[in-house]
Amino acid sequence: MAHVKTGDIVKVIAGKHKGTTGKVVSVDTKAGTAKVEGVGIGHRHIKPSQFNPQGGTREIHVGLPLGKLALIVDEKTGATSRVGVKVNDDGTKVRVARQQDNKEIA
Repeated sequence: MAHVKTGDIVKVIAGKHKGTTGKVVSVDTKAGTAKVEGVGIGHRHIKPSQFNPQGGTREIHVGLPLGKLALIVDEKTGATSRVGVKVNDDGTKVRVARQQDNKEIA
């Protein structure tokens, strides 16, 4: 179970995009990466074709490693937290923020 899910607001805590925040577009648990909106934009070179006779470059999202992302718990202050998992009495798993006194995360 990854500590971030699609739709979460995260902050990049390492690398050249350090300090930027964005919404998670998708998570690839097998590769251990997540695509964040507006962060990690790369360029792909396109060969000339019938549909695109000029060719050129196209912007693509590049996945960021999950270890470089921290979940934002409080959007007003930008406070981040590590994420843990708690099992309820009925057997369901709930993500909890470790730094915010085990506050449940939706």
